[in-house]
Amino acid sequence: MEYSTTTPANACSTDNAVEHPSHYTRGDIECIEAIKASMSAADFCGYCKGNVLKYLWRWQDKGGLQDLQKARVYLNWMIETAEQYADGNW
Repeated sequence: MEYSTTTPANACSTDNAVEHPSHYTRGDIECIEAIKASMSAADFCGYCKGNVLKYLWRWQDKGGLQDLQKARVYLNWMIETAEQYADGNW
């Protein structure tokens, strides 16, 4: 399962604090892949929505621009998942 979360400045980095932090990978599996595999598409979209809200909520007080970038990554994952079910068959 591969996600297209391209961020122009660092789309190819393998240890990217926003898109692919190394501390969320064990072997060849990223934590987000295990999370997605453990739930339905609708549940995964809800998970992503919660993370988008979290990062948008705190960005000015904690993580700044990096939190906005993280919100974008989760929003992209949510959109990609929703596009697979655009016919409404969740």
